[in-house]
This record gives sequence, C-alpha cells and structure tokens, in this order.
Amino acid sequence: MNTQVKNLQFPSLPYAYDALEPHIDAMTMEIHYTRHHKAYFDNLQAAVKDTEMADMPFADLLKNISKYPVAVRNNGGGHFNHSLFWTIMSANGGGKPQGELAEAINKNFGSFEAMQEKFNTAAKTRFGSGWAWLCVKSDKSLAVCSSPNQDNPLMDVAECHGTPILGLDVWEHAYYLKYQNKRPDYISAFWNVINWDAVTKNYTNAI
Repeated sequence: MNTQVKNLQFPSLPYAYDALEPHIDAMTMEIHYTRHHKAYFDNLQAAVKDTEMADMPFADLLKNISKYPVAVRNNGGGHFNHSLFWTIMSANGGGKPQGELAEAINKNFGSFEAMQEKFNTAAKTRFGSGWAWLCVKSDKSLAVCSSPNQDNPLMDVAECHGTPILGLDVWEHAYYLKYQNKRPDYISAFWNVINWDAVTKNYTNAI
C-alpha cells in the first residue's frame, strides 16, 4: 500500500482458476481476474500517467480519493478491492476464524453467526454493484458495511471508514455465469472458500 501508484504490480492469482469449484466456477474466475481486474489495473495506470498521482503512495491516493478524477477512484478502487479479494479465498477455506480474530468477532457482534448474518445482509441489500466488507475501525473495533461500485472503507468518500480485512464482490460479473440473479446463493457459497488465516493476518496488521 505504500508503493507508488506507478510501481504497482498486477498480482498473481494464488491458485488455479478451478481451485474454488464448485463454489466459484473456473470460467468466472478466469474472466474476473484476467479481464475485469486487469482492466482496472491498466486503466488506473493510464489515468495517473504523467501526473502527480503516479508518484503518490497508493494508500494516500485512496485515502484522499475525493480530490482526484472519477476514473482514478473507480479503477484504483477496483485494483485494491480485487487484490484483497483473491487473497482472502482458498481451496481449503471455510469454517470459522480462530484466536484473536474470533475473540474480536465475538466481542463486537456477539457471535460468529451474528457477524455472518450482518455481513450477508450487507451483501444482499447493496443495491446494484458494490462490495460487502468486514473492516477494522480507527478504534480497533470491527464493523460490517457495504460500499457502491469500486469504493472501499479506506476512501474518504466511504459511508463507513476503516481498514478492510474481508471483502465480497457483489458485482454481477463476480457470480452471474453460475448463479444468474441468485445473489444470496453466491453469498452463501462464499463462506466455503474464505481463507481465515489470511483474514486473521489482515486483522493483525490492521490493529
């Protein structure tokens, strides 16, 4: 996140396209990664080329995104959100978090199931395209929220502010080939591929 925008790298997908089957299908993964995410990355670089934004740390750009063009907001958010999204899933995912993250979830929501229900609601009720998030707020408490389009809680335009540690893409391109308009089925399937070790690492870094 402290990397200058012009020096950002397009990340490698940490597993094969079919690794998350049957919950997320291989064709969706390939299209989502190679076309959608790659387009956000390429368009971000094009939007900042030969400007002061190219030399800014990516984190600073996102935190002050209201000052910059909408193309930078959309594509910068798209690159950050997807880069996080790939890492918090795995073929061996599912189950529940352990240790300090589990304790924090119980403290903030009462139980894992209560957090899960709140997250599901945020994902289901986000109108149109957007994301659902589990994030760490400035006081180190946990919060669940959603954001439109490619916005995220790091941005100064966000409805809720914090450091995202878990995110779910609810744009139709993320699920339509397999689930069509059944977004709730996609959301339910997502819990089977969450890499809680990665989410816990994000939590530890955030606090």
